[in-house]
Amino acid sequence: MANRVRVAITAPDPITREGVISQLRRHPEVELSKTSGPTTVALLIEDTLDEAALSRLRRAVRSEGSRAVLVAGAIREHELLDVVECGVGAIVWRHEATAQRLVRAVLTAAKGGGDLPSDLLAQLIGQVRRLQKDGTDESGVLVNFTKREMDVVRLVADGFDNAEIAVKLSYSERTVKNVMYGLTTRLHLRNRAHVVAYALREGFI
Repeated sequence: MANRVRVAITAPDPITREGVISQLRRHPEVELSKTSGPTTVALLIEDTLDEAALSRLRRAVRSEGSRAVLVAGAIREHELLDVVECGVGAIVWRHEATAQRLVRAVLTAAKGGGDLPSDLLAQLIGQVRRLQKDGTDESGVLVNFTKREMDVVRLVADGFDNAEIAVKLSYSERTVKNVMYGLTTRLHLRNRAHVVAYALREGFI
């Protein structure tokens, strides 16, 4: 299939890795790969999010250029922003990691989308708002959003995909994609989740 998504799997042990491979092998939408790269989704299974795990996430996204999907057993509150800053586009809880759930996350990440469990999304929004309120973001860099950008990002934060946003705002889907691409490029952000986090932290939405 011409539109298959290449997936490279990193797991803490061979049994876990083989289990994920056996789940994904049955789905024609994905193609298993041994190496990561710009055209690949890196699927990382991590038991704990220590500094070594975060380094693997950063390397997959920044050095190898992959989109990243993280499968985790738990993410502590103080780790969540670190994960988003690493460039992870989708997060799946281990206890919810069925084949269908993994494929959905992979396909979403491949398109540059964001896919977070609802409890994590609420936690991320709360954490960013607290950072904003407490004034702990010391970057000092404030980039204005246009009205169009704010409209798009608000709908992304509400969980709508590009096609749904295009309908709601009477734009073409291409325009929505261009808005998000422009934001990620101009602000040096990694993905849609990172754009939402930035917009919340800076008080745009």
